[in-house]
This record gives sequence, C-alpha cells and structure tokens, in this order.
Amino acid sequence: MEPFKTHTGVVAPLDRADVDTDQIIPKQFLKRVERTGYGAFLFYDWRRTPDGEPDEGFVLNRPEHAEASILVAGSNFGCGSSREHAAWALRDYGFRVVVAPSFADIFLGNADQNGLVALTLQDADVAELMRRAREHAPYRLTVDLETRVVSDEHGFRAGFPMDDFRRTCLLEGLDRIGLTLRHEDSIRAYEARRWPSLAGS
Repeated sequence: MEPFKTHTGVVAPLDRADVDTDQIIPKQFLKRVERTGYGAFLFYDWRRTPDGEPDEGFVLNRPEHAEASILVAGSNFGCGSSREHAAWALRDYGFRVVVAPSFADIFLGNADQNGLVALTLQDADVAELMRRAREHAPYRLTVDLETRVVSDEHGFRAGFPMDDFRRTCLLEGLDRIGLTLRHEDSIRAYEARRWPSLAGS
C-alpha cells in the first residue's frame, strides 16, 4: 500500500448524500479478480445518459474536474453493500482522498486498507469546499495527514479528526497484511517453538 503523507490535488464536488457502493461501482462490473481496471466504471450509471452517452452535466465529465484526485461528497458516503470494489474503483480512477461529513463504517475500513484517505469535516466546511470547487474550478486542495489539516491557497484551513492507529497505518502504507508482516520474525520463532518438526520446511 502506498504511504500517504501530504497530497495536493484538484477537487471534484459531488453534492450528494448517501452515495452507495452500487453507484460507486455497479454490480455488473464485479467480475474481475484484480484490484485494477475498475476506474473506467466509477459512477457508471451517473456518468452516462440513458442512451449510453457521457452526461456532460456530471461532475467527473466536466473538463475542469478531469484531473481530480480529491472527491468532496455529502454525508454517509459509501453506504450500502460491503463491496471493497468501491474503494478499488476510486483509487484506480485516481482519487487519493474522499472528504465528507460522515462515512459508512465498512467503506471506511475498506478505504483504509487500500490507501484511500477518507476524512471527515464539519458540514459547513464541506459545503464551503463544494462552493469553492464549483466557483473556482479547477480548485486545488492540500491534505496534510501528518498535521491533520486541510487547506488551500486562499485562506481555507480546517483540522480533521483521525485516530492515531488509522493515521499511522496510512502514513506508513500498512494494511492488515503489512501490519502482520512487521512481526514476521516473532511469528516464525513462535512457529519453530510450537511445531519444531516443521522448522525449516
């Protein structure tokens, strides 16, 4: 998992609450066994008109948000099913950060395991970021995980809460496997004591 310390990127404002995982990555695309290749299908049904053409009104289809790597959305982002593919699709598309007033618990865990920083801000701060992203596009924002601060070049600055364990894992690029492998020597020593006949096999 790629470590995350500081990131500056273009903001895409998705002014919708209760964005569920079936909209983030629709079920018909859950046929791959790799974590890659889902970005092209991110928000597939919202990005297209009923006849299959790109919907020019959808935020990710607008040229000023084409290079967006920070998504700002409404509350309860990532609700619905527990599919980890939602985090995969966001990362594969190019997003490093999702900002919202709140997240569904399972999505939050999946984001952490894939190096996608899901951070919460107050409703008023999220509304202000959406306003700035619409009015000053392409609007750039900086997320500093070390100081737990979000800021821009025009005076916006807001702190965000994140517990030390989540923050450390993201800073060091550690998923659950990575955390376990930090204790590989201790695990091998225990296995050698517990099953000496298997040592060296």
